[in-house]
Amino acid sequence: MKRGRVPRHIGFIPDGNRRWAAERGLNKEEGYSCGIEAGFQLFELCAQRGIEEISIYGFTQDNTKRPTIQKCAFTQACVDFAQGLSARGAALLAVGDGASRQFPPELRSYLQRTGEGPRVNLLVNYGWEWDLGGLRTGEIKSKDVSRLDLIVRWGGGRRLSGFLPVQSVYADFFVVDDYWPDFCPRHFESALSWFAVQDQTLGG
Repeated sequence: MKRGRVPRHIGFIPDGNRRWAAERGLNKEEGYSCGIEAGFQLFELCAQRGIEEISIYGFTQDNTKRPTIQKCAFTQACVDFAQGLSARGAALLAVGDGASRQFPPELRSYLQRTGEGPRVNLLVNYGWEWDLGGLRTGEIKSKDVSRLDLIVRWGGGRRLSGFLPVQSVYADFFVVDDYWPDFCPRHFESALSWFAVQDQTLGG
């Protein structure tokens, strides 16, 4: 990779958990927990590469409309993932509507950034309308999240799905066709190599 072309802040959309489970004859909700270890591996790779900040989609306010068994599964997966990140030294911030009953109480302590290591923003019960609604009183609610340089999405989707719309304004977008639970380091390295040769002018 070219020197100086490592992104400072990367966003990750770990999609395809339900499809991954269904293709293996599992119940859809079983796919969520199968992506937790992949998330820890990705965090370690980012730390090794010197990525200063990462943002990860946990679940959205729209996701909570899914069947209760799925909602419970992805909520628990987010709790387990957040606690594991904290144990690994992340400076963790939970970004989402903490006043809602859909927000896991185990993560309320992370509504203020906690820890001194690499910055990780975990989007939990996040909604773009909720986020931008902060402008009514002066600032977006994700104001502590910096501008994104690169977004990587698994599962083949070519859409943001409401992911940090303000911070994403100039982000490059890399798509991995494999489902999230099939994560391997090659996905990450391919994204970084692709980013290194993009012409980032930021509109200039």
